[in-house]
Amino acid sequence: MHTLIFDGSFPGLLTAVFEAYERRTGEATVSTTDTYQPGLLGESFTVTTVETKARRVWRGLSRTIDRQWLNNVYAAFLAEQPTGNQHLFALIRMIFDRGGETVNNYGNPHVLQVSSWARKVHRERHRMEAFVRFQQLADGLFYAAVKPDFNVLPLIAGHFKNRYADQRWMIYDSARAYGLYYDGAAVSEVQWSEIPPGHDHRPPEEVLAGNEQQFQQLWKAYFTHASIPARKNPKLQIRHVPKRYWPFLTEFAFD
Repeated sequence: MHTLIFDGSFPGLLTAVFEAYERRTGEATVSTTDTYQPGLLGESFTVTTVETKARRVWRGLSRTIDRQWLNNVYAAFLAEQPTGNQHLFALIRMIFDRGGETVNNYGNPHVLQVSSWARKVHRERHRMEAFVRFQQLADGLFYAAVKPDFNVLPLIAGHFKNRYADQRWMIYDSARAYGLYYDGAAVSEVQWSEIPPGHDHRPPEEVLAGNEQQFQQLWKAYFTHASIPARKNPKLQIRHVPKRYWPFLTEFAFD
């Protein structure tokens, strides 16, 4: 049994698929550089990520399965599950070996698992698009901290770029210590390496724009007065807006 060791990136995983065919490994497993543990049996080799090889695999997939399943493959990778890379590696090889109809076989564990993760990631993406709350900083930047269950920032970049095309903004994932920054022309990835993952990354009051707190209080007041006490349903509210989002929502942050 061969083990292909890659850098943990999505292009790296696609490159591993390419290398598996080029080296004719037959049945194989994949592991990331930081999780690989050598065994007594089998062979292993390190895969160097090559963008041209990754693009060839992705183009091959795009000719074999529809756009929805292409999105599912990428979304399942962003789910960051411990067995995710192996399921995706096996599924992609099955698609190439058996054809695009493979993805319709939900009795297959790889198809079922990838589809399940993709649904969860897409649901989280929609929630992030709805629940992001920006705060204006003194320098004019609109900033929002989030803490999604999955790595959905790559999926929401286009939505916010189109919606807020005329202003600078940053969305920072406090769980993964990286964010998206839009400068008015393009979106780029940013990191704060000196701040560990898990920090809430919410800006202190002294760096907020002068009228930001007033706007937040106005929004809070609107949210309170627009609600109808007789129709209050806490269970339904929590189902639609889980409590894990509340610390990042203006309407809940001051409760």
